[in-house]
Amino acid sequence: MTDLCVLLSYTHTHTHTHKKTRELLSKAKLELMETLGWNLPLRCIALLLMFTTSSSKECEAPSSPQCFRRNRESNVYNCEWSMNTTHRDVTYDLYFSWCVTPWTFQETRAQFNAEVLIKYRSVDIWVEARIGESACKSTETSVILSETVKFEAPKDISVAWFQNHLNVTWIAAEKYPALAEVWFRTNETKPWEKRLKDTEFTHNKMAYQLAVENLQKRTSYQVKLRHHTKVTHNPLWSEWSPLVIVPAELEYKLEVNVTLNQLEGARKVTLMWKPVHHAAAAGLDGVAYILSDTHSSGGCLCKKKKTHTTNRTEYTDYVSYSPVNFSVIARNSAGSSPTAIIQIPEELSPNLKPCSKPLADKILNGTSCYEWYKLQDGDLRLVARRTKRNINHFRNSLKDYVGYIYFEHLCVNERPKTVQMCLYYKQENVPKIAPQDLSTFNETHNSVTLSWKAIPTEDRQGFLTHYNVCRVQISSKDEYNREYLTHMTRRFTAHSLVFYFFFQYTYIDIFKPIISECNSVPASLAEYRMENLTPVTKYNITVAGVTGAGEGPKATLILNTQPINPMTGWWKLGLIMAFLFIFLSVVSSCIWKRMKKKILPPLPNPPILDFSSHETVNQEMWEEKEEVVHDGTLQQLPPKGHTGGGDAEETTMLSKMDIKRVSDDARNPSSIQQALRGSTEEEMPNMEQEDMLALLQYRRGLVFDMKTD
Repeated sequence: MTDLCVLLSYTHTHTHTHKKTRELLSKAKLELMETLGWNLPLRCIALLLMFTTSSSKECEAPSSPQCFRRNRESNVYNCEWSMNTTHRDVTYDLYFSWCVTPWTFQETRAQFNAEVLIKYRSVDIWVEARIGESACKSTETSVILSETVKFEAPKDISVAWFQNHLNVTWIAAEKYPALAEVWFRTNETKPWEKRLKDTEFTHNKMAYQLAVENLQKRTSYQVKLRHHTKVTHNPLWSEWSPLVIVPAELEYKLEVNVTLNQLEGARKVTLMWKPVHHAAAAGLDGVAYILSDTHSSGGCLCKKKKTHTTNRTEYTDYVSYSPVNFSVIARNSAGSSPTAIIQIPEELSPNLKPCSKPLADKILNGTSCYEWYKLQDGDLRLVARRTKRNINHFRNSLKDYVGYIYFEHLCVNERPKTVQMCLYYKQENVPKIAPQDLSTFNETHNSVTLSWKAIPTEDRQGFLTHYNVCRVQISSKDEYNREYLTHMTRRFTAHSLVFYFFFQYTYIDIFKPIISECNSVPASLAEYRMENLTPVTKYNITVAGVTGAGEGPKATLILNTQPINPMTGWWKLGLIMAFLFIFLSVVSSCIWKRMKKKILPPLPNPPILDFSSHETVNQEMWEEKEEVVHDGTLQQLPPKGHTGGGDAEETTMLSKMDIKRVSDDARNPSSIQQALRGSTEEEMPNMEQEDMLALLQYRRGLVFDMKTD
């Protein structure tokens, strides 16, 4: 029983104390047992409880130590352990099984050079922590140091979205792929999702990279990871990386609105855009907007910075009259948005003129910038920029026979200002090519519209002042006569000169010189209306561009004018005939009316007197006349100057039957008129009296009066 107690106490002390401390404790235990005088079982139990209680109150054993290298090529070994204590004066003794003397440290880590360690066979390692008189020993662990590698925690972590995959990159611990464990979640309330991934090693960046698939790129994430080597037998996991906030992807480029305000020699540009989604602005850095322009980056620098970074959604800058491009991108910790390019077009003078003098050797001062732009595909492309930095380089950029638009800028109060712009040719030449696609449309018998494609700027080789549009009439009859006359003159001999001169006189128009009629069309136009052509005639049409060096190649077109439209001729003839007919009809009508009055005078019409309106003064006279009629006689007064002797027999007496007939016919005015005409023509054919009055009276009071001249 005594042997068992001693064994237990020894085992306990061997577990928790130093060698020298164990000897002192053994003596103290024996003295205590002798003093108490207890029996053997009670003394063993008391000793065990005493040592267990004292050691639990004074010391807590540290964790087992880990000894390792940071990578396979390292010659430095690190040992680490941990201990849960609040004491500051703790001393740690690190033991290796092959070494009797421990290494003492005041911290929970230690470093050793490879030369002082046994690396290629297994060794036991433990740590004893001493707090005052108390000592605590860790659990022993067996390792082969050369095969134990523990990386540092991942650092300099960068993330980037690619479709729905999250690419994670960090600095590599060694030149070999590693194994990584990635934890991620959308927010603190969600559980962690875990992925174990093999990394890829990139030699140019000395970095590890992996992709976490099937994530939502429009959502922000919290990510942490750790890694270990794959080339040793005893890899240790590194510590966890700091928590990384991954914002959502900036999938679309910014929609930028531009406002331009014209100033003297410059323009004020205001750019405004909408802020990005809040998920894309997650993280400590949030989102930043980066702006740059082609003026500053190209050397025409009025500002100290080439780029501008802001967290606002508005930016104001000043630019010159030459074309400027602004680029705007949004950037967060997961990447950048597509670049938004804002093109500010050039502000050209409406009356752009050629440059008056050579500009390549113009003196350059400290605040000026000269630019030459080439017009290509409707846009200005920068060819040369003369600044202090490239004062010798730009000369080789300007070519002969190439047109440029020249701008001269100054920096005034840190703002660019355009002071000159003009057209520039280092040397001029005639156009290289003729106008292309010469064609006609809207043809009539005497006019046609010509159109062509303007000569491209790169083929003009000089200042294009205008186009020459010329026409030459080629008659088909003249062509036939020329050929016939040429054939006949070859057969002429000396004795047939008379016949030769006959041909020459007959076809004299053949020897007339061919005259070309030309017109100038402004260089800004590519269309011309040609008038006053001859119907059914062949013309040779040419169009050529003209520069200061002369006229270039000609575009040629053969034109056959149309005949006069028959329908148009008939319409014109019909209108002329209708006009002549109406005119002749009017003239003939006037002539006929004049002749009719002279040839056929109008017949007199007997008036019907309305006796109801006569005055009462004549009433008695009518009554007297009625009495005569009542007697049944109708008398005709003798003509003036008549003697009444021998002519009494000639007086016609009307019978009562005739009076009755007359009275019946008197009711019809037309019958009365006919009767009066007949009686006048039969009975008085030779009367020459100036005034003659014949009265017909009857009882009813109807009177017919006819006066003839």
